[in-house]
Amino acid sequence: MGEKVVADRFDLAARQRFRARLHACLDALGALLREDRFEGPRDQIGLEVELCLADSDGSPRMVNDEVLSRMATRDFQAELGQFTLELNMAPRRLSGRVFDDLAEELRIALGYADRMAAEFDARLVMTGVLPTITAEQMAPDTFSPDDRYMLLNDQIMASRGEAITLDITGAERLRGTFESIAAESACTSVQFHLQTTPERFADTWNAAQAATAAQVAVGANAPFVFGRELWHESRPPFFLQATDSRPPEHAAQGVRPRAWFGERWIDSVSCLFEENVRYFPALLPLCGEEDPLEVLASGGVPRLSELILHNGTVYRWNRPVYAVTGGVPHLRVENRVLSTGPTVTDTVANAAFYYGLVRALADDPEPVWRRMPFATAEENFLAACRHGIDAELSWPEPGAGAPKAWPAAELVRRRLLPLAADGLDACGVAAADRDHYLAVIEGRCRRRVTGAGWQTRVYHQAVADGADRTSALRDLVRRYSELARSDAPVHSWPDEG
Repeated sequence: MGEKVVADRFDLAARQRFRARLHACLDALGALLREDRFEGPRDQIGLEVELCLADSDGSPRMVNDEVLSRMATRDFQAELGQFTLELNMAPRRLSGRVFDDLAEELRIALGYADRMAAEFDARLVMTGVLPTITAEQMAPDTFSPDDRYMLLNDQIMASRGEAITLDITGAERLRGTFESIAAESACTSVQFHLQTTPERFADTWNAAQAATAAQVAVGANAPFVFGRELWHESRPPFFLQATDSRPPEHAAQGVRPRAWFGERWIDSVSCLFEENVRYFPALLPLCGEEDPLEVLASGGVPRLSELILHNGTVYRWNRPVYAVTGGVPHLRVENRVLSTGPTVTDTVANAAFYYGLVRALADDPEPVWRRMPFATAEENFLAACRHGIDAELSWPEPGAGAPKAWPAAELVRRRLLPLAADGLDACGVAAADRDHYLAVIEGRCRRRVTGAGWQTRVYHQAVADGADRTSALRDLVRRYSELARSDAPVHSWPDEG
């Protein structure tokens, strides 16, 4: 029969070789940690912003390759679907007027990309899932032209061994089957990166996990998937199912999904990398030329390319990141829970709330993760995804005692916004930036309006006025896009045009 291959791509020994290299990477990482080789405290942050391309009718426009070919910058790159782009913002210090500077750079970059997109009858839309995308448009021929996407698709589908099934019940029910991971390309998010030291990593990650529910409650912006109204933040269940490499029997046995909240608080950065290697088989068992232990023995800093590659195929909502810059390794927490948008101001306000809250929670001498079960943090996250700003969240009172149930808007206004303000002060963020962007979060809580809430109200009003589903969603996207260009925060948008 000749040489046997797995999924027509890898021979049968590929995963064994890759697994051995992964364990060598873990050993090298452990040595770097013991030798204190990592960069010291810098409070560096970074953003990745994923964007949709839509036509004048509000429908997805499959032209990202053409748009990128016209750009005179490498800050933008393709994402999985031909109707999506990603912007990578340069790292910066979390201090001074960082958020005003970030907002201005975002406006300039997005304005430039919008002008380039207009040459191909497209415009940018900042939302978690473009409401007008249809299931029929999600097929392998809509992948961006990059072999890595097709390879990832082949490996997930081979591991699963059958079509992917979507079944999500919210305000309505979505059911469907797909013969590829193309549906995942409908998800567009913003990722917040926070560099930290090994000593601070566990506290920072635990704090980020505890903060996710509040983030989602006030930042939900993905209520529609394939024209169906689901959760306020539908991306997490949608992404989980669209990338699920487990056949149903494995899911029933409790095998962990690759889109994962986690299952425990941690006490070191090693916990997460070790879990990723222990629990998840390799999807892309591609070994590089570098032997990490040899590099370490010669006094160098290994890139740990296999560990980085594997880590990128485990979609934790707060992901550990190892990277080497200028020959020096560093660690980051990558927060992946929020949808993009609705505006630049809203996105930067979400960033200010996240970075300030995580800093305050990580600095707390009586940290929340010692007073709240991990399962409660996950329950909070799912409740926020389902109900957005109308969710009820559990949060511990100062001192001893069980967590108390709070309406999300009240919890954020009374307890978490003051913490976020303290955290930004501790980072040295200017008071003007702190007050301006946290006031956006306070305004959403006061008016009980998020991107998701605005979208659903406008949609239902259109349907009540006699529009059919397709027309109502197209009109929604057009109005959303016009208002987003004003950069007025979403809680100030009118419900009627």
